[in-house]
Parts: sequence; C-alpha cells; structure tokens
Amino acid sequence: MRGLRVTATCGVLPEEKARRQPFEVDMDVHADLGAASLSDDLADTVDYGALCALVAGIADGEAFDLLERFAGRVAEDVLAVPGVNAVTVVVRKLRPPVPEDLATSAVRIHRTT
Repeated sequence: MRGLRVTATCGVLPEEKARRQPFEVDMDVHADLGAASLSDDLADTVDYGALCALVAGIADGEAFDLLERFAGRVAEDVLAVPGVNAVTVVVRKLRPPVPEDLATSAVRIHRTT
C-alpha cells in the first residue's frame, strides 16, 4: 500500500500536540497469497480496505510523541491480522516543523511474527 493519507497527533513540540497534522503511510504486507491466487476470493487474502481502516483508526484514536511509536503501533495491529507474517511500515510527516526546506521526515520499520 502506498500513500495512505491520514491526520494524526504526533510530535514533541507543543504546537504538534495541540493540532492534528497530515501524515502519509506506506506498508509492505507479507502473507502467503497462494490460496487467493487460486480462489480469487477476498476471504483468502489480506483485505487492503481493512488495513486502511486499521491505520485510520490508530491515527484518529491515539496520540504519539515519535514517528517510531506511530509506525510501531501500526505494525503491531497489522501483524495481528490473520495470515500476515511480516510488515514494513513507513510513516511520513508531511509538514515537519523545522526552519529548513524539508519536504518530509519519516521512519521505516520492519516487524515479523
């Protein structure tokens, strides 16, 4: 999954704690897709719509100081999805609060079951 846009509360500065900011999330989800490749049945695969809702729920319902924790929470819940063996999560802050012209700041984590 690439480019899932959510708003969340994430940061250590007072202004970051006071208002939601835009983030972008990418995920590589590792699962055995053999059954789905034969059956063509959504029940045999990992539903990316459900994964989008999972990430949106975390972004809406929790607050984080660090991008690392935000990405870690996403990875924890994705790994709990039946059939998922591993996940790589990238979380990008789209408006990092630095005086330099920085397009994004991000973390990438990889977790396995």
